[in-house]
Amino acid sequence: MPPLLRSPPMRRGMPSLSVSRSSCHPADRTATLAPDDEDTANLIVSGRIGGTFWGPPPHVTRPIVICDGHLPAADQKLASRLLSWALRHYPSESILLVVRHPHGSAVRIARRHGVAVTDAQVDPHALLDGAREVHCTGPHDLADLAAMRGLPVLVHRETGALPTVWTRSDACLRLIRGTRYIDPYTGKPIGCREAIAILTLWRRTILSNRQVAACAGMSLWKRRRIAEFLATAPGSPPFIRYPSALRRIRRPRSDHDTQGVAVWATRIPQGLEAAARTAGLEIWRVEDGFIRSVGLGSGLQVPCSIFLDRRGIYYDPSRPSDLEHILATHPFDDTLRERARKLIDLVVAGGISKYGVDTDGALPERGDTPAGRRPVILVPGQVSDDMSVLLGGGTITSNMDLLRAVRARNPDAVVIYRPHPDVNAGHRAGALNDAEVRQYADQISRGGSVISLLSKVDAVHTLTSLAGFEALLRGVQVVTYGAPFYAGWGLTTDLGPVPHTRRHRSLTLEELVAGTLLLYPSYIDPLTRLPCEPEMLIDRIQDARLWRPTLLMRAREIQGQVRRRLGQMKTERVTPVAGEKQNTKRANPDA
Repeated sequence: MPPLLRSPPMRRGMPSLSVSRSSCHPADRTATLAPDDEDTANLIVSGRIGGTFWGPPPHVTRPIVICDGHLPAADQKLASRLLSWALRHYPSESILLVVRHPHGSAVRIARRHGVAVTDAQVDPHALLDGAREVHCTGPHDLADLAAMRGLPVLVHRETGALPTVWTRSDACLRLIRGTRYIDPYTGKPIGCREAIAILTLWRRTILSNRQVAACAGMSLWKRRRIAEFLATAPGSPPFIRYPSALRRIRRPRSDHDTQGVAVWATRIPQGLEAAARTAGLEIWRVEDGFIRSVGLGSGLQVPCSIFLDRRGIYYDPSRPSDLEHILATHPFDDTLRERARKLIDLVVAGGISKYGVDTDGALPERGDTPAGRRPVILVPGQVSDDMSVLLGGGTITSNMDLLRAVRARNPDAVVIYRPHPDVNAGHRAGALNDAEVRQYADQISRGGSVISLLSKVDAVHTLTSLAGFEALLRGVQVVTYGAPFYAGWGLTTDLGPVPHTRRHRSLTLEELVAGTLLLYPSYIDPLTRLPCEPEMLIDRIQDARLWRPTLLMRAREIQGQVRRRLGQMKTERVTPVAGEKQNTKRANPDA
């Protein structure tokens, strides 16, 4: 019999989560993996995991459940006798026969007497919701889960013999001492509680993904990864190219009425929203997460974190988003705050940013600045046509406008401008001529990671850049000129059009991080391609072997270098040399 806690079929070659101890070394059988059996059982019942929890809900439930155990197809006589016994003691309309073999003698008896029959591969928790007692011919997932719920469970092993009672203690004994658990991400031994936490995450992921009827607007190079994010055990939603394809989509069975189309937020096909409304579907926007990968998305590195936002998207302040809703309403408890604090420490200690690990490149030291003790301000550049700039920037629409605004408010500060990595790589718009930048900035920072630079500045002045959020994690003052997702919660100085009517709550840094990095995103392990928690992804990010660039990524890098050089040549031809025409800031722009 397979273990109660086992892996759902989220992909081919799914790693094992558990092994029955009967197949392990004899010394393992005496090990105890959890001190509190009763509480462990409660976690399984409340989390609705165990057995084939990924299965569809049964089409019918009944108070009396008869299950055939794990008998071979050729040995169904005991199940037939059990059903005949049940028919003598209970009305046929109150009995449900649960079978693994749809053509056995027990099924024929059930059909002859009008007894409901269902396949054993359904969600056992949904089946037990309508049950009053369970009868089985041997060990069975339903027997264990029913006993953990406190339902009467009788095991009928021999004809004519009195049935034995299968208790909660029996179920816990098999669960804890009869099973060895294996971390599916690392292959190392883990305890029962850790296995429960993993299955709870996977169940939540599967149920959420089953509400996705189709995917649209996804680039070809990232479709496989998106399919892994949206795995439904088994399979994943279909990808469509044209809105008219929604008419042919087979709607998945779901416990929820609402279903939607997952679409990349900046690539919504024309006509998709109207077609979705006609099909009774919502539009759910997908974007990269904030702990994403080692390497740029514009460089064709697939994401290991995404958001699936059902209200809007985090960078559009004109409408609510799932992230804003979480931050405004979630009842953060001490456990979640403590986990967020540990995550902050992990991110800061590891030098983690959206695109990987701090490599401590050629960045200016504070002591190198000619101004000495003048306040040092970092101004992170952004992609000029990025939706966060267009939707959340307010009256400021370009990097140069932002630099002018920062210099106007801080005439005596040392201003360091850092171009966006996508722009610096030549993949996106927003490049500025260095001579023009130095009219307002003292230094230009390129190379390495923004994380090292944050330790050398007093404040970050930003439009909507994620660098502002990364600065908050490291205790750096942040001034916002637009309306980024982290503005309006009492942690930043806000000069932009923040929607205070919706962001009316003051948050601690731990609460902001809990909502932003723990509750809002989905993460995937780049090694096993399974849903994971951010702590696991951070561990993987620090393993350089997992992030070797592909040939396609190398070609993309060369393409970006050529584009960047051509752009520089163009701006050098049309931009006057600094100092020839204007010197509005000071006598020496590099002083």
